[in-house]
Amino acid sequence: MPDEVLGFLRLKNGCRVLDATLGCGGHAALILQKILPDGLLIGIDRDKESLETARSYLDAPEKAFRLIQANFRDIDTALKGLGIKKIDAALFDLGLSSYQLEDPVRGFSFERDGHLDMRMDRSQTLSAYDIVNRVKWEDLERIIRDFGEERYSRRVADFIVEQRKKAPIASTGELTGLIKMALGRRYGSQRIHPATRTFQALRIAVNGELDNLDGALVKILEVLNPGARLLVISFHSLEDRIVKNRFREFAKAVRGRILTKKPLTAKSEEIRQNPRSRSAKLRVFEGQG
Repeated sequence: MPDEVLGFLRLKNGCRVLDATLGCGGHAALILQKILPDGLLIGIDRDKESLETARSYLDAPEKAFRLIQANFRDIDTALKGLGIKKIDAALFDLGLSSYQLEDPVRGFSFERDGHLDMRMDRSQTLSAYDIVNRVKWEDLERIIRDFGEERYSRRVADFIVEQRKKAPIASTGELTGLIKMALGRRYGSQRIHPATRTFQALRIAVNGELDNLDGALVKILEVLNPGARLLVISFHSLEDRIVKNRFREFAKAVRGRILTKKPLTAKSEEIRQNPRSRSAKLRVFEGQG
């Protein structure tokens, strides 16, 4: 939703803008076009490879942007390190980058066989392999149920635990095959792949995504200038629920106003060009400082 994003951000020359989930720099490049020559883009991402890709992609003078490897829940620390107290706009795009999904080494996708990894920050210790092979049945079932909203979470957990007694489950292909064995018939009439919800659950657990999002939303409000806008693009109901509830809480506390009564979704043309955008939801909040 690039047009909607740029429209709501209301950018102009000289703005200081935070892209808190930089990815490969797609949104950042569009933002820079609006805020140069005097503006500043601050880009944050946990993924070192994303930052390197974005740095080579952004067609702007080095002074126009600052890229930081960090968790966006640490927005306050990142901005303080740059000597920045307030910003004029902020964007959270919570989706995975295409290159992360398409790289089998990263282990995010059930469509590509690779090691069970799923770490956004590859320096952290916990991976999907650890959760699948080492956590107790009850914790595994809870992760799949709560983070994946998988109605057959008990059955998936049963199959995983039984299989790992024989040998560790080491690859995305092995896990996908196991889930299809457990749920294949049950998902016969559904549009999504049987492994979708379990893979989502594992990724959220590995990266602490929901806690990080909630923490980031609380902190971002403290650094918005009066009239500055916060845009959040979420891709599943758990994320969207957190954003909706936090925005309502902020508005009730008279910290600003919600500009999107209902979340905006991608238009049909964008969905045709990028099927992943089908699940995107955009919410916008305007802070009062």
